[in-house]
Amino acid sequence: MSVSSAALSGHTALVTGATAGFGRASAVELARSGAEVVVHGRSADRGRDVVDEITAANGQARFISADLVTVEGARSLADQAGRVDILVNNAGFSSWAPTAEFDLDDFDAMFASNVRSPFVLVASLAPRMVERGYGSIINVGSMAGAIGLVTGAAYGATKAAIAALTRSWAAEYSDKGVRINTIAPGPIYTRPEAKELFDSLGATTAMRRAAQPEEIAEVVSFLASPQASYITGATIAVDGGRTAI
Repeated sequence: MSVSSAALSGHTALVTGATAGFGRASAVELARSGAEVVVHGRSADRGRDVVDEITAANGQARFISADLVTVEGARSLADQAGRVDILVNNAGFSSWAPTAEFDLDDFDAMFASNVRSPFVLVASLAPRMVERGYGSIINVGSMAGAIGLVTGAAYGATKAAIAALTRSWAAEYSDKGVRINTIAPGPIYTRPEAKELFDSLGATTAMRRAAQPEEIAEVVSFLASPQASYITGATIAVDGGRTAI
């Protein structure tokens, strides 16, 4: 799944939640493939670190801060980003608790961040892609959207919603040149302090390990590239076989 270093040259990619973990790896990989990357996050310091990493490797990047829990924040990000050819809806968070004990404020905030903000960004940016006759949108789902996980009902529902949105958006936009897909990762080593947790989750996969962020980021770069020109409306499991067993 090697993508040419010039495959995305001349294209601009907006990656939400790109200042750490998998989002950061995706931003770096898209830049390596030639895209100019708009790095989104809430921390200017961490955003500057990602931009510096990309530009040090002769890539192009800039940072925009926005709070995507609010509708106004999502719309502001779309406006500030300008032309966007590739949108990676990665920003979001997870909250886990038994259903009867789940904080409904957390429930609402998680749906606002994980579901509503991608909806607002697509509503803002996809019509502009249609005008140009080209675009690729990659939504970040999760294996939790396809399998039942104890204490994960609310989080899993947000990721199942993303997969449903992807299918509907594919029906709405694909004939106009805009491809929309979801990747559904399994456990990813994103926080060193949580290695033990990722090890235990990785042990439940067919490959008996968690993924490195770069392994998932390469799938994002592929889906954004012309090599994936006939892929739309798909939810692609990148979970070490977890949903297969």
